[in-house]
Amino acid sequence: MADIIQLLPDHVANQIAAGEVVQRPASVVKELLENAIDAEATTIKLIIKDAGKTLVQVIDDGNGMSVTDARLSFERHSTSKIRNAEDLFNLHTKGFRGEALASIAAIAHVELKTKQELDDIGVQIKIEGSEVVSQEVIVTPKGTSVAVKNLFFNIPARRNFLKSNTVETRHIIDEFHRIVLAHPDINFSMYNNGSELFNLFESNRRQRIVAVFGGKTNEKLVPVDENTEVLKISGFVGKPEFAKKTRGEQFFFVNHRFIKSAYLNHAINSAFDGILREGTHASYFLYLEVDPKTIDINIHPTKTEIKFEDEHTLYALLRSAVKHSLGQFNIAPVLDFNSNTNMDTPYGYKNKEATNPNIEVDRNFNPFIDERASKNFQQSYKKEAVANWESLYIGLESKSNFTQQDFSEVQFESEEVTGSIFDENSTEKTQKTFQLHNKYIVNTIKSGMLVVNQNRAHQRVLYEDFLQHITVKEAVSQQLLFPLQLEFSNTEITILQSLKEQLEQTGFVFSKFKDSTVELSGVPVSVSDANVSLVLEQLINDVENEVPDSNFSQTDLLAKSLAKSLAIKTGQQLTIPEQEHLVNRLFACKEASISPTNKPTFIIISVDDLDKKFM
Repeated sequence: MADIIQLLPDHVANQIAAGEVVQRPASVVKELLENAIDAEATTIKLIIKDAGKTLVQVIDDGNGMSVTDARLSFERHSTSKIRNAEDLFNLHTKGFRGEALASIAAIAHVELKTKQELDDIGVQIKIEGSEVVSQEVIVTPKGTSVAVKNLFFNIPARRNFLKSNTVETRHIIDEFHRIVLAHPDINFSMYNNGSELFNLFESNRRQRIVAVFGGKTNEKLVPVDENTEVLKISGFVGKPEFAKKTRGEQFFFVNHRFIKSAYLNHAINSAFDGILREGTHASYFLYLEVDPKTIDINIHPTKTEIKFEDEHTLYALLRSAVKHSLGQFNIAPVLDFNSNTNMDTPYGYKNKEATNPNIEVDRNFNPFIDERASKNFQQSYKKEAVANWESLYIGLESKSNFTQQDFSEVQFESEEVTGSIFDENSTEKTQKTFQLHNKYIVNTIKSGMLVVNQNRAHQRVLYEDFLQHITVKEAVSQQLLFPLQLEFSNTEITILQSLKEQLEQTGFVFSKFKDSTVELSGVPVSVSDANVSLVLEQLINDVENEVPDSNFSQTDLLAKSLAKSLAIKTGQQLTIPEQEHLVNRLFACKEASISPTNKPTFIIISVDDLDKKFM
């Protein structure tokens, strides 16, 4: 039998490796930014076009590379950070596997410009699909510039799997947030299609968080600080009253590297247990520092998952540190049975001596003087009343001589019967709808029984209403007596501005957009003032992630998101008229059988099906 095992060609092996490292344009952004940080850059600029599909460029003022290093950096498993296997457990840098640039060069057009500080001239290398097209000497400033163009140009199948520009840009911004929050001592800037999104200057951690997520974030943060032999914890957690329905503001950094850990996230949730509203998630920006020898970073290609040597100890320390901060700043209720604040000495009286009280006695005071006067008055009043009692009955005898004939002239007003709007002979109206577990509406029909999911049914009704309002532009808006001012981040403000025209057609009235503040002077009739912020947050989250995935247009996505936020929730009790109205509205819709997310809104159980259950 012939041999069937053979070595893969280098270009095929590079493309396979690229599938692990480069999943989308955000992966390229992450690798290039980490390389710039490892090069000890103080200023880093990120430029993207068409959500990174056309261009991802990172420019830094770091150490740069020599001509030999620049050429060798595109070879697989070439790295300056590891010499032997033991170095894997003592890492202080970002990239170390030596696969990033090689993988990127295998599936894109890459242009590298670099120069070291002591060199007079630099080098430019152009690579297309792992093949070096040109290498030449150029004049360039100190540092490195890497431009990645036409990502997945030679793998069209992978390019087709990419989402829309909105979603891919959202992933790039997420990666940018993770990098800039971990390194507040570096200047960062980001440009998307020629417009500046971020310009972040060197600052401390709190200032960097406020610069990224908006000025109002400052009042939401509670500092966390704990230093032990095993773990050093610093950073901030969000106050419970500002908790959001999404998990967008949850960041763990271990040794200045962003990680994801469901186990440590559970520790935070446990610390917030009992003080969060149902369905909301706490915000946190926590920086953990541990001994590099106690963690293993190299367990995942994206290096966002870390294996800890002693997870249980970290869990307990993290939970207690967050809980201590919430109690220390009077965020969470604290019971202390050993002290009574009412018995504490005020600071103003701490050094003062006790003084004896002075008692003054009024020796002329007689409490019985007023009492005697009131008794004399009551006695005189009673005597006058007894003496004049006969005058009350004067003239009563003449008025009391009524006869039976006097009552014959009395007329009584009778009510005129004008008839009833209801048929008196008909039977009483019976209840046709019932609510089951505050989730389903049961209605009797000729063929059997109709069971309606109240949440999905209301979503369908609202969805078609919003589509009609946006199309016809005849939405009804209720004006607010006092305008609402809501705070959002820069990226969220950009999304709202792009949706402004369509939102106004649904009933929202925007007064102004200023920095990170949005002012509303009117809202749709179906939206209460208290729910406006939640509705817009859910809408922004849906637009960023394109949820649901299948949308015909942005208008369709907008109608679906608003309908999902404002629909009657499971567990809400409805009156009989409300139940009947919802059922009638549902069957007046064009597509009554399915919700906006293509799920059934009702089922019919026939009498035959019920009969079979009793056979």
